[in-house]
Amino acid sequence: QGNMAFTGKYEFEGDENYDDFVKKIGLPSDKIEMGRNCKIVTEVVQNGNDFTWTQHFPGGRTTTNAFTIDKESEMETMGGKKFKATVKMEDGKIVAEFPNYRHTAEICGGKLVEISTTSGVVYKRTSKRIA
Repeated sequence: QGNMAFTGKYEFEGDENYDDFVKKIGLPSDKIEMGRNCKIVTEVVQNGNDFTWTQHFPGGRTTTNAFTIDKESEMETMGGKKFKATVKMEDGKIVAEFPNYRHTAEICGGKLVEISTTSGVVYKRTSKRIA
């Protein structure tokens, strides 16, 4: 806990099962196109159990989720919907239950590995550390 393992800037490197996943969670097709192979830069600031998780999209759009482990926080989904969730830390992984999927994030060999699961579809996104 609190080893600041997540702090850094990560650039999208690759993903698996993107289309199946975003269709399952009902993203509109314009959002699906926008997100495909999108060079998202994820910036994470970790201060003990407090996190600020910002995604910078090409074209200047950003989304930020600020949360504290084990406390209910207001978050925003990929599609821009607001919801409340309690983010947990399990075996060094951040785990969040979104309204229609479960999301985990971990640092694996210097990369940010995020896995979202919904109705049997597993979407995996890998980002490489750039700062």
